[in-house]
Order: sequence, then C-alpha cells, then structure tokens
Amino acid sequence: MYLASTGAVTKGDAAATTPERSGAGRGRVAGPVLVLGAVSLVTDISSEMVTAVLPLYFVLQLGLSPLQFGFLDGLYNGVTALVRLAGGYAADRRGRHKLVAGGGYALSALSRLGLLLAGGATAGIGAALAADRIGKGVRTAPRDALISLSSPPDALGRAFGVHRAMDTTGALLGPLAAFALLWATADAYDAVFVVSFCFGLLGVLMLVAFVPGEVGVRGRAGTPGRSERSARPEGPERSEGPGGPDVRAPGALGLLRVPAFRRVLIAAALLGAATIGDSFVYLLLQRRLDFAVAWFPLLPLGSAAVYLLLAVPAGRLADRTGRRVPFLAGHVAMLGGYLLLLSPAAGRPLLAGVLLLVGVFYAATDGVLMALVAPVVAQERRASGMAVLQTGQALARLVAAAGFGAAWTLWGVRPALTCAALALTAALAGAALLLRPPPEGRP
Repeated sequence: MYLASTGAVTKGDAAATTPERSGAGRGRVAGPVLVLGAVSLVTDISSEMVTAVLPLYFVLQLGLSPLQFGFLDGLYNGVTALVRLAGGYAADRRGRHKLVAGGGYALSALSRLGLLLAGGATAGIGAALAADRIGKGVRTAPRDALISLSSPPDALGRAFGVHRAMDTTGALLGPLAAFALLWATADAYDAVFVVSFCFGLLGVLMLVAFVPGEVGVRGRAGTPGRSERSARPEGPERSEGPGGPDVRAPGALGLLRVPAFRRVLIAAALLGAATIGDSFVYLLLQRRLDFAVAWFPLLPLGSAAVYLLLAVPAGRLADRTGRRVPFLAGHVAMLGGYLLLLSPAAGRPLLAGVLLLVGVFYAATDGVLMALVAPVVAQERRASGMAVLQTGQALARLVAAAGFGAAWTLWGVRPALTCAALALTAALAGAALLLRPPPEGRP
C-alpha cells in the first residue's frame, strides 16, 4: 500500500525507479502541471484581490489587539484543517483528484459573489471568507497530488517550483488589479468583487477543459493506469475493492505508521509551530518603519516577487541536492528575518532585507515540502498523505499565530519576537535530526 515505507529522506529524496508521469520527459515540466499552474495563477488573482488588505483592516481599522489578530489569522489559515483531510480522502476514494480539486476552485469562485451580496454585513463577509478557505482546503491536496502524479520522481522539485512560481505570479497581480480597479472606479468595491469572480470562474473552466482526467492514477473504465500498476508494491497492506483502491480513513491515517512519512510530518509541524507567519512580520515592519498605512498592502508584493524569482531554482536545487537542505535553509531565512527585525537596522535596508528573507522562506519551503513527501506516499494515498501533512502544518501555524499574539499582548513586541527566534532555532535543530538520512538498511 505504501511506497518507500523504509527509505526515508535520502539524498535526492527517493529518485524512484518508475517515473510517475503523464507525458513528462526529462528536463521538461508536464503539460498538466503547466495547466494547473495557470489555473492557480488566475485563481490567486481572484483571491488576492480581496484579501491583500485583511491584516491592515483588522488591526489598524477595526482596532483589534495583536492577541485577537493572532487568533483570527491562525483560524483563517487553520480553518481548512478538516476539509483538507476530507478533500484528500474524497480524491483518493475513487481517484477523483480533478473532480474534487474543481469543486474546491468552484466554491472559492462563488465566494466572491458572496462578498458582493453581503453588502458590508459582517456575518455575510465572514461566511464568504469561510467559503473561500473551505474551497482552498478542499482543492489543495488533490491539486498537489495531480502535480506529483504527472511528474517523474527526480523532477518533483522542479514541477512544484514551476507551479508555485505561476501561483505567485497571480499573488503579485491580484493586489495590483484591485488597486487599479479601485482607482479607476472611485473605490467601487463591488467592481473588485465582480472581476474577482470572473477570474475565479476562468480558473474553473481552464481546469475542466485542459487538465486530463486523473493523470497518472487510473486508465479508462476504472482500470489502473500504467504508472499505478508498475509502482504499486505487492504485499498484505494493499486493500482494493472492485472499483479500485479501497481508501478508508483509517488506511489514510495509517500513513502515520510509515517512518519516512512520520518524520516529515513531525518536522513540518515542529517548524510550523515556531513560525509566526508573514502577516505578523508585515505588521512588525510597519510598526518599526512607521510608514503610511496606504503602503501596507504592497508589502506582500515584495516577498512574492522574490518567491517568484526563486521558486523554480529552489525546486531544481532540491532535486539535485536533496530536498531536506533547501527546506531547512528556508526556515533559516525566516529566522534571519526575525533577527533583522530585532537588530538596529532601519529604513530601506530593513525593509528590503526582511522582504527578501520572507520570499526566500516561501520559495525554499512551500513546493519543496510537497516534493519531499511525495515519494514516500503510494499513488493511491497521495492526496490523503498530502492532506494529512498540510493539516498538521496548518494546525501548528494556528498555535504559532495565537502564541505570538498572546506574547505580544502580554510582554510587548521585542520579548515576543525574541521568544519566536529562540523557538525557531530549537525547532530547526529538531527538524534537522528528524530529516537526516537514515543509516543504510534502516528505516
């Protein structure tokens, strides 16, 4: 049932013997990966058009305390935990990765209409944002599973890097499109919501029209595809029904018994619990530099630009050197951002340095983590395994956001940030031990 259950995180991170691909040649990125990247690009334009100003709105306009914002920020990112698991389970149940991912994209698109119909009502806006997060949670694991199943194992870092670069392009264009619309329409937010919905709908249509059905997972009429037949190991752990792999919830959670998967999960959760997130970093920058709040929504664009430039090189480096090294190095970059905020640096050097380090963090960790875990999860459990990993990381970041917000409120900014830096240093040491290559012949 599980691939590489004894081999963990070695150099190159499991360059497997049988490529899991659908038309992907060496040195090229598969067509489905490029289409999924385009879908993510237009969807991120849609999403970022309405979410770029949330930290500013909550803290500076509504006057929430850092503790309250910490809980809201963590919940906003952690609310997808259970739906991630449900999305992964549903996608693996009959190999319906495309169908489940499409449903998540469609729900996020419809949430833009919810914002339009809310009319400024807090409950309506909250419901629309929750629908967007649920849609994101449902689609993420099946989409990442499709990417991994469309790519050869020794090019997973490159494939995820290309996808994340295209995704980040949307994150860059979204706020710019929103500002342009508000300027052209004299602050008509309804126009932003309508255009955002149109971009979201375009993403759904692209997915339906151009992504092949169940890439690399299943052939026609419910029969296993070539890569599934060749890569599926024999043994008593496999359990199949008449319609294909029998994916039960205990079976998916049974991945926790696989040493390689368990080590990656614990390391990601440990680091997530010590990472306060970029929203707090941007608020700390605004506090240190005391610039006009009108510039605040543009801060994510700086780190997103760095992410865009480095995502593909980081993925290629991960394929060549082993994925644990870039993944840990990315968290070292975030630690550098904390230390820079604690230093006497000021002005443009502080601004440029922090945004650069945040961008390096995301480029070296986001897609690389998915490439790190993919080779140790069997194809028929791929979406479920990624959902379990993403859920653990999201819950850990909820703890980090709430904890930092509480520390900021009780002790002040500098002691809270010092504690965060110490916690991340300890987490890095623990993760490095967990992800080190095992001795030959041992799990």
